[in-house]
Amino acid sequence: MVELIVKSKIKAAVPDLQVSTEVADALNSKVLELLDKAATRAKLNGRRTLQAKDL
Repeated sequence: MVELIVKSKIKAAVPDLQVSTEVADALNSKVLELLDKAATRAKLNGRRTLQAKDL
């Protein structure tokens, strides 16, 4: 699996909370799922470029 999420950046985003190690893995999975769906949409529209509107 590709690791897209930087764990230290999660902690920086919520400085007043502790962040469990599962958060980064779950967030990474959600992002990969979102990108996969966006890539499918781009391909179905005949494009080879992923655009913000695909998200």
